[in-house]
Amino acid sequence: MALSHSVQKPFQNVEQYSSDLLQKVNGGVQVPVTYRKVWDDGFGARGWKVNATIGDPQIIASTRETGQRINTSVFIHDILDHFLSGFGVSGHRSEAMALIQLSKRTGSNPCSDYEQLVREDILNGNVNGENFREFLPADLCLMIPGNSGMTEKEVIAYLKEKIGEKRLIKYLVDHFFTLGEAGESHAAESWNLLGLDTFKRTEIGRALQALLDVIDKTVEELGIEKLRGLIEINNNHVSFTMQEPNIIDSIESYQVVVI
Repeated sequence: MALSHSVQKPFQNVEQYSSDLLQKVNGGVQVPVTYRKVWDDGFGARGWKVNATIGDPQIIASTRETGQRINTSVFIHDILDHFLSGFGVSGHRSEAMALIQLSKRTGSNPCSDYEQLVREDILNGNVNGENFREFLPADLCLMIPGNSGMTEKEVIAYLKEKIGEKRLIKYLVDHFFTLGEAGESHAAESWNLLGLDTFKRTEIGRALQALLDVIDKTVEELGIEKLRGLIEINNNHVSFTMQEPNIIDSIESYQVVVI
């Protein structure tokens, strides 16, 4: 089953991923990824994408760079917390669940990320991946006049007037936590089906970051335009192998032990 970006569901069956997006090998998985110096996707960013995310208009390529609070990059988040956890590669519900997985892996508190999503997207009437009203918590929906024909922005304006913006933001942030925690068992089951140990997700994430630090710095310094590769992940090591051999000898095959 290839992932459909037009009807991306928040819960994905990892055993039904098509073989060109994921393969089970050597007690773990092999994930095809692509690097481009400039992506022709409307963002024009340099960086890496999991092949399963290519074509999704919401996904921006990412590099080895990490944030101040989190010691692994967005690319690692896309691999471990979305794709291998069996969540959609984009969509607000999927991101809510993936951020809980990120918090378990890194110890980060998703509250600030949830609040940013609320302020930048939800308060502007934007929900990616599903109907706006279906995304809202049930108690908020009950406040909205039935058959009103209001637009998403009008719904938000109405709720702000009804309960106040500060209270509305808290409602929505709490809702993100509820949605995120609802995906915990699915993520654990997905990792188990793939032969991966959830108790080693922190170590696997760090090993992947060490791997990305090397390969991303190399392609950047050499000015490589495009590169396809395979990232292999199991409970003992992670590795990168190029699909076009002999382009860059220094990273044709690179491995990091999971400690």
